Amino acid sequence: MQIQNLPESIQAILAKHAAPPRLVAHLTIVHDVAVRLTARLQHHWPLLTYDRQAVLIGAATHDIGKAIVREELTGPGSRHEEIGPQLLRESGLPESYARFARTHNQWSQESPLEDLLVAFADTIWKGKRNTELEEALVKRIASQCQQEVWSVYMQFDEIAEELAKDAHHHLLWQGTYAP
Repeated sequence: MQIQNLPESIQAILAKHAAPPRLVAHLTIVHDVAVRLTARLQHHWPLLTYDRQAVLIGAATHDIGKAIVREELTGPGSRHEEIGPQLLRESGLPESYARFARTHNQWSQESPLEDLLVAFADTIWKGKRNTELEEALVKRIASQCQQEVWSVYMQFDEIAEELAKDAHHHLLWQGTYAP
């Protein structure tokens, strides 16, 4: 499986903050999953409207705060969610992109679709399924595309399964990089 590289502009931001190799690998994987996810969404629901670029930037930068809060690279914590948006704004990204460093783990049913998609990419890359998150996405897609929830659910479940099947490869690839 070929994993797509991060955009050069994001690579430069990560280099500026001396992001550790495993963090860069993680962000690369989540970005790659977001690229594949948004392609599937476009294919199945071409009328679905959202800011695709924001989702891709959000997936590529959501954990950037861990470049500063290094203990959260290998342990729990949420300080990186406070620091991340500031790092991104200081690097020239608008709040509409920087917010994902704060919201990727703090979504709700009312969160913007872009936030739900970044949270989903950050969950499914390792094969983890989150029923509440997936239901929120399915309801949002069904509502916006004026389709039956069950129909959207069936298709979205197939997409999730397809993305989750690469989890073992993702985990092995990420593990080859030093924390």
